[in-house]
Parts: sequence; C-alpha cells; structure tokens
Amino acid sequence: MNKLTEEQIQELYTFTHDHFVYHFDLQTELVDHLANGIEVLLLQHPNLSFNEALQMEFKKFGVFGFQEVVEERRKALNKKYLKIIFNFYKAYFTIPKIMLTVILTILLYTTLSSFTPNYQHSIIMVLYLSFFAIAFIRLIKYNTILKKKKHKWMLEEILLTQMGLFSLFQLPIHILNMPVEIESSYFLGLMSFFNVSIIILFYVMVFQIPSKAEDLLEKTYPEYKMTKTL
Repeated sequence: MNKLTEEQIQELYTFTHDHFVYHFDLQTELVDHLANGIEVLLLQHPNLSFNEALQMEFKKFGVFGFQEVVEERRKALNKKYLKIIFNFYKAYFTIPKIMLTVILTILLYTTLSSFTPNYQHSIIMVLYLSFFAIAFIRLIKYNTILKKKKHKWMLEEILLTQMGLFSLFQLPIHILNMPVEIESSYFLGLMSFFNVSIIILFYVMVFQIPSKAEDLLEKTYPEYKMTKTL
C-alpha cells in the first residue's frame, strides 16, 4: 500500500483544523483515520486524486462532519476528569489524610461557634469570596500558559473549564450557608464538615490537579511528551 507523504499528512491536519477540530490529540486521531481510509481508496481506485479520496472519506462522517466525534471525545474525557477528581479527593477521607480533614473541621467549628449566626455567615462569605478570587487568578494564569502552547489538548481545556465552573459553583454553596437561628452544635458541626469538604474539593481542583497536569497528559496521550520538544 502506498503511504501518504509527510506533506499530505500535514494537509490532513490543516483539513481537520479548518473543520473546527482544534485539539491536537483529536486531530491526530482523525488524521490517522483519514490517512488509512485514503490509502485504501487510492489502492482500490488509482485514478483518484488525494483530494477526491479525502472528500470521499470525509463524507463518511455525515452531515455534521467531525463534530459528533469531537462531542463523543469530550464526553469521554469529562468522565475521565471526574474520575481523576474522585481519586484525588477520596484520599482526604482515608488514613492518614483523614486526620487533616478532622483537624480542619474542628478548627472551623471552633471558630464559628465563637460567633452569632450572622457573624458565622460573614466568615463563610469571606472564605468563599477568597476562594473565588484565588480561583479567578489561577484561571487567568493557567489560561495564559495554555495560549503560549503550540498544541492544544482537550484534557487540558477541560482542566481549565472545570476550574472556572467551580468558581460559579460557589454561589449555590454560599446560599446554603445563609445564617440560620439554630442553637445546635450538631448542626454547626455538620456545616463545618460540609464547608471543609468544599475547601478540600477547591484545593484538589484548583491546585492539586493542575500541578499534576503534565503527568496526567503524558498518561492520557502517548504522543504528548514528544510534542513538548517540537
């Protein structure tokens, strides 16, 4: 079978980009699929040109072109990201890290129990506003780093998107922390544990996972390490 030239492979990368596929990982997968299909067509029909064979292969993707493939990959990587979060997050509820969770819960409970419900609400509000500010700064920093990269990877984009969504997620959390006139240490303890759980989730999503992004990308994409040197 006649293999496509390097120039034709680059044309396929350009073709996928022109058809709204901007992530290098998905471009590579599609280019490989298109190249194999084109090589078979050219073998079966020697009179076909490269462009004619390309259009025939592209029609196989249907009316929406590559978009269904893009959406399927995004769904798969979103599931993968949730699994990554879960694996990092659950470590804080197992020995020995659970001690940190307990200490933070006791510390927050002790602090809140020293104030009236209105002041407790103010403390929580300051806490979440601080989270929002930190997440926003990290979001800008991370986005700046990604823009400088030659290749875009879908998992990296998901890391950035989820960090932004976490910032918006704080609004309903803040509503749950509205002042409640309940003189109950159990209720206050439960609210303290709830807020510490959110603090840990914040740390995992905004600090821990992004700091491990390079390792996660290398495990997800075998070609990632090679592209860093290009």
